[in-house]
Amino acid sequence: MIEIIKEILLDFQEAPLATGVPRRLGLTPVAGKASVCIGVRRGGKSTYMFQVMERLLASGVARQNILYLNFFDDRLHTLRRETLDRILEAFYSLYPEKKNTEKVYCFFDEIQAIAGWEPFVERLLRTEKCEVYITGSSAHMLSREIATQMRGRALSWEMFPFSFREFLDHQGIEGSPPFSAKGRLLVQKGFEDFWERGGFPEVAGLDRRLRIKTHQEYFNAVLFRDLVERHDVSHPRAITDLAHRLVDNIASLYTVNSLTGYLKSLGHKAPKAAVSEYLAWFEDAYFLFTVRIFDASLARANANPKKVYCIDHALVTSVSSGILVNSGHLLENLVFTALRRITPDICYVKTRSGREVDFIALLEDRSRMLVQVCESLADPQTRKREIAALAEAMAELKLASGIIVTRGEDGLVEVEAGKIAIVPAWRFLLDLEGNDKA
Repeated sequence: MIEIIKEILLDFQEAPLATGVPRRLGLTPVAGKASVCIGVRRGGKSTYMFQVMERLLASGVARQNILYLNFFDDRLHTLRRETLDRILEAFYSLYPEKKNTEKVYCFFDEIQAIAGWEPFVERLLRTEKCEVYITGSSAHMLSREIATQMRGRALSWEMFPFSFREFLDHQGIEGSPPFSAKGRLLVQKGFEDFWERGGFPEVAGLDRRLRIKTHQEYFNAVLFRDLVERHDVSHPRAITDLAHRLVDNIASLYTVNSLTGYLKSLGHKAPKAAVSEYLAWFEDAYFLFTVRIFDASLARANANPKKVYCIDHALVTSVSSGILVNSGHLLENLVFTALRRITPDICYVKTRSGREVDFIALLEDRSRMLVQVCESLADPQTRKREIAALAEAMAELKLASGIIVTRGEDGLVEVEAGKIAIVPAWRFLLDLEGNDKA
């Protein structure tokens, strides 16, 4: 195994760094702590690590002082918790002069593939002269359990596929206001491209046929590598059918009972407890997200139906049957992922009279943002309904402002509780990222 690891390390030393488009993630290393970057598979984590390496090289760090391993490399499949020390043995047998004299920058990609990796990294930080960067595709790496096992020696950052501003970076379009008339038209054209292609970096430049094929491969990889293999599922068909059902009903309400009944109708013997577990696994893999009703009582919130969203709106169009998903649902999903980048604390609101508002999000400064999503307000009845729901929620929650996100309309409406801004999606996304202090 040591010889194999040495071979992998030397291969990396000779390989060019595929750094891609610079990401807007404020990952900042802290002495004595591992920097952990987590997010969905193929979302750009490895490329971001190469960007960090590039910055290190530019600052004068020697390439030989960078240790990089991808734990999804088939050659490492026999590596186990108890044999992780062989990584250091292999590295220092190649570069013995660096031991305890020069700082080594360790990059461990998808380390969650090795169960029980935490004590190894904790000991590495404690006993070696090193800086450690880790990527993983499991939200479990944010958990208190990991923090405890690492003895506080880890700081985590979430990475999502391209935001709209990052997509504009990829397209070479300036995304910072104020805009000239031409600049605004370019951004709006960029939004239409983003609407079609979504945020996964690899598909940004692909034609429609290849994009759909790639999205479908991502979908299958998440299901089988991040769910079936990771959790040793003996009946993967039930998980696959559940995933398709949820993607077909994106931005819609669901209950565990209704999903259990659906799987039962297909002949699966999946009890409610198993369905709940599957839903947790989808969220852990940063693939599907659940949004509960806004209620001070967690018991009441959990008893109510929840809504489901996907990591990427364009992936939904590539893998769904297309029967139930409409462009209004996709716009709502797009707004959700934009909000989720800046906060995990997102709920939907139901007013006392039964009107629904799509999102209430708790921001970093502890303020709350109330957001309604409506593709078009051109129909007077639709406009009246959406404004009434938002105005009622503002009054009940004592909020002086609300937002309605549309595909293209803008405006300002005064209601008794305060003001409602009607904002086109492209501007909402850029404004939201302007609030992101990451």
